[in-house]
Amino acid sequence: MDQTRSLSPIRAEVDTTAITANIRRCGELAGGAAVMGVVKAGGYGHGALTAARAALEGGAALLGLAQPVEAIALKRELPHAEVLAWLLTPDTDLDAAVAAELTLGVAAPWALDAVEAAAERSGRTVRVHLEVDTGMCRAGVAPEEWPAVVARARRAEEAGTLRVEGIFSHLACADEPGHPATDAQRERFEAALADATEAGLRPRWRHLANSAAVATRPDLAYDLVRPGLMTYGISPVPDQHDAAALGLRPALRWEAQLSTVRRVPAGSGVSYGHTHVVPTDRWLGVVPLGYGDGVPRSASDRAQVAVHTSTGTLLAHVAGRVCMDQFVVDLGPAAQGTAPAAAGDRVTLVGDPVRGEPGVEDWAAWTDTISYEVVTRIGPRVPRTGPGGAPLDGRGTRRAAG
Repeated sequence: MDQTRSLSPIRAEVDTTAITANIRRCGELAGGAAVMGVVKAGGYGHGALTAARAALEGGAALLGLAQPVEAIALKRELPHAEVLAWLLTPDTDLDAAVAAELTLGVAAPWALDAVEAAAERSGRTVRVHLEVDTGMCRAGVAPEEWPAVVARARRAEEAGTLRVEGIFSHLACADEPGHPATDAQRERFEAALADATEAGLRPRWRHLANSAAVATRPDLAYDLVRPGLMTYGISPVPDQHDAAALGLRPALRWEAQLSTVRRVPAGSGVSYGHTHVVPTDRWLGVVPLGYGDGVPRSASDRAQVAVHTSTGTLLAHVAGRVCMDQFVVDLGPAAQGTAPAAAGDRVTLVGDPVRGEPGVEDWAAWTDTISYEVVTRIGPRVPRTGPGGAPLDGRGTRRAAG
């Protein structure tokens, strides 16, 4: 069998060494504070286990995920890592979460009661991080309920059922440097920490800073920072600093092959609805990726890809509507008889902007969304590989050939 061939013409290459380097860089930007490897949502589309192992290699003190079910799956693979899951509901199987030795986020009074009850049933001391709402109005203990919650948490510590390892909150506007809400949230967080201290709590971790705060507000680092987007080499403040300026390396390359190249005459309508009509004779190529793989339909007639041909690299615009499984790109005028590209040529959707390739931030701008959505929507039909298509082993690293 020809080992250069694959059943899939598409792949998302994950550079684990970039994730490792980015975790270290985040620690530097945070003034030496510890770093949480945020690997929720399948490691921001890069693969949770792959990203987690790379983050630990970079010195991540613990791993953060939203859903307990994803945290339990990761803990099975990394039993010695500290894994925090913070999105609980009344139907969450806390007995399973406690049995898996997860660290749990507590964001409401009912959650404190439920986690303590699960700890009592298990006979274990459960590690928790208490979340206080400092102004995002999404999750977290309300300020008026906070003093009672920290007092109850301290009693649970004395009883041996809970250990308060951390206190945290989420920033609402850190990606808008200078927004007054950030300073207001810091003041409320300081007040919440003072209440916790008065109640007798001595958490190991105090954490407030997300990626945007790591990039722009080192004064908010406290003991621990939670860079999500920056872990994967993407700038959280692209209008202020690109990834290279922040010392980050892109961890993802999303690639495919041209499946078809053809010449069409002027006036031809392209793809569904003929929303794109070629003004002159053109060369068109077909890329076997679509919105079923995570290519935004809103990229229709807007985005660009890099096509790597035998003579160089050209940037090609998406022509017409993105379909479920494929989209068309305009390869240029057909005044000459020779096609500028051929079936099988490599196409980069997401690569390294330093090399003139489209980046995640570009796709976010083209589709009126944020970088987070671009990477997390890449679907399971897209295989994750190491650089150059090398398979990833169970440790999230490149597997040796042979």
